[in-house]
Amino acid sequence: MKGVSKVVKILKETYKLYGIIGGYKSGDIDKYIKTICIKVESALEGGMTILQLREKYMSISYEVKLARAIKEICNIYGVPLIINDSIEVCALSDADGVHLGQSDGSIKEARKILGNEKIIGATAHNLTEALLAEKEGADYMGSGAAFGSETKFDAVKIQLDEYNAITQAVKIPVVAIGGINYENIDLLSGRGLSGIASISAIFNGEDIKHNTSLLKEKLKNW
Repeated sequence: MKGVSKVVKILKETYKLYGIIGGYKSGDIDKYIKTICIKVESALEGGMTILQLREKYMSISYEVKLARAIKEICNIYGVPLIINDSIEVCALSDADGVHLGQSDGSIKEARKILGNEKIIGATAHNLTEALLAEKEGADYMGSGAAFGSETKFDAVKIQLDEYNAITQAVKIPVVAIGGINYENIDLLSGRGLSGIASISAIFNGEDIKHNTSLLKEKLKNW
């Protein structure tokens, strides 16, 4: 089985096609885990390079169970699994890292708890936040919203030229997020970005593998 190495922390290629999945509300957790794992494997087959698990309404025990199941699949493909918000779930599930929003806790504290082997991502909406995230030790940053957001209705659009400013100012990988799809992805090319992140463009629809491979093809020359 091909595992995930700490080397991914320094490879910008790792962040090329960043999938985000989640959305549990209630119901049979085992059925939900099975469904999510099927979707994840389809995206991995299509070329997804990194995955974030984002669960806002799930108990820690359930999320750890889900994360462990997903990580088994990700390990087969050598793709890192990142946990949104929760340092605790990351540690308990032995996921490859955690992603922290502006109000989700300290990057330095996460590093102290998780150690240097784990990937720590941060959210940055502008150049000031990007510089601070890099200074505090983030391994990469997600920045947006590029084109609004279908999942975060209060998301504020970033001016696309801001990506140029951010990527020129920081050395760590920068991933664009927010409303990105097959039709608008080309508008992000040439801005120094290491990749794009998406929920809908990857996981919506019946053919997830096809969705992912289309995006991967678009990103081939980045």
